[in-house]
Amino acid sequence: MTPEVRLRPVMPDDIEVFFRHEQETEAQRRANFAARPHAEFVLHWTQRIVGDPEVGVRTVEVDGTVAGNVVSWWQDGEREVGYWLGSAFWGRGIGTRALRLYLEVETVRPLRATVDSGNLASIALLRRCGFEEGERVQLENGSYVVLRVR
Repeated sequence: MTPEVRLRPVMPDDIEVFFRHEQETEAQRRANFAARPHAEFVLHWTQRIVGDPEVGVRTVEVDGTVAGNVVSWWQDGEREVGYWLGSAFWGRGIGTRALRLYLEVETVRPLRATVDSGNLASIALLRRCGFEEGERVQLENGSYVVLRVR
């Protein structure tokens, strides 16, 4: 049975679920991103994401359960998109469905995604959603692939 994936506005209780997702060791490894301490995480989400009208954000729900989030923001003059799902929701097409739904909400094009070059699952997800691989960039914490959808 195919799970029902839907997007909705972020509710305050969702942030605690997002925090638990960010604490997952394998998720941090794949994203090449160190988890923030709880207070810093909550402050970031309440002020810089949910509290910023320039940021687009939706909670991803699967069969009524919070599975993760999709976020878009301006960075270096381009609109960037990112997503984070709890590991219990990986490998089932949920991220692809969620991002496709989000691309109907976020209409700015081109839209960029920057992914750790070793995160092959995320790169494949983006390609399934119409993103095309572009340049590779070296940042202080690793090598990344930039993908864009037009």
